[in-house]
Amino acid sequence: MPARDPHGDTGRPPDHVLDLFAAEGVLEPLPGGRGTSWRAGDLALSPGHDASEGWLAPIQARLAVRLDERSPRSVRLALPVPARDGNLVADGWAATRFEPGATPCRDLATLRATAHLVHAHLASAVPERPAELDARTDRWAVAERQAYDAGAAVAAAAERPEPGLAGLVDTLAAGLDDTDLGREQLVHADLAGNVLLDAAGTPFVIDLSPAWRSPLWAEAVCVLDAVLWLGAPRTALDDWRTGIERQAMLRASLFRVLSDEPCDVARYAALDLDRGPDWGPSLD
Repeated sequence: MPARDPHGDTGRPPDHVLDLFAAEGVLEPLPGGRGTSWRAGDLALSPGHDASEGWLAPIQARLAVRLDERSPRSVRLALPVPARDGNLVADGWAATRFEPGATPCRDLATLRATAHLVHAHLASAVPERPAELDARTDRWAVAERQAYDAGAAVAAAAERPEPGLAGLVDTLAAGLDDTDLGREQLVHADLAGNVLLDAAGTPFVIDLSPAWRSPLWAEAVCVLDAVLWLGAPRTALDDWRTGIERQAMLRASLFRVLSDEPCDVARYAALDLDRGPDWGPSLD
């Protein structure tokens, strides 16, 4: 994974966190994920989690077991592991079972297919919006809400120090309209980089980042991240320059530029994310 650090923490898990999760074995950084995860024995530990996410673990665990019982397997989900005190998050860190032989998935078609599968399963597993989502105050949750409120997005960008960020957000927000992006449900808001392929080649989804939004929005975030960080071609954005897909991509872009701290404004601006279909084809 490139040196994007969406959680602002590239350090190893603190000793007290390792102790709480009873983590044993040599500590080593893991490829894939958000670029900040570590392996300790049979555990994979990742930072940047909110204590309010405790509601998600039982749902994720039941779904992970159910998906693993299917034959053949089409998609898998990492199994969360509680700390010794019963909590699922310790000082911002969460743990899942390490999957031996898994490799990062960088293929955009596979990532998008995985998004469709995992969101279909999440829709069945979580039929109603969890109230606990309202308790999240981390910068990704805040940016997600701002992406659906143009005025809040513009105001937030005006307070940021990065040169050009306010102008970029103004331009993205100006392209928004009231298009309905479809039924909202529990989605994984950070799929790109968080899909591995297990030893059998089955997509294995890690680091579930919950949001209650349209699956189309979550897929737009995935496509954007794949172009920015996983080497997907810029032409992958061409299908997102008109209609409902354009509105999903504009909100996905606002979410990303506002949640990245600091934001690499030039990197986003180079993609012409506000560009409509009348500009002609994009260039790689």
